[in-house]
Amino acid sequence: MFAMPKMKTHSGAKKRFRKTATGKLRARHAMTSHILEKKSANRKRRLGRPVEVAKADEKRVRELLRG
Repeated sequence: MFAMPKMKTHSGAKKRFRKTATGKLRARHAMTSHILEKKSANRKRRLGRPVEVAKADEKRVRELLRG
């Protein structure tokens, strides 16, 4: 008998999200790639740090990473 083929991890998601040791999901902030001149240094510094994925998106992200 043949086993079902393995699920592949979504390559795009693999590059964008990271799992923490406790199983939470981290991602980079939005609004960081252009039109940076008008944003304050303080805001840009805050946006540079990764953030936890929103509860609403968590299920979707986990499915993409479940390889």
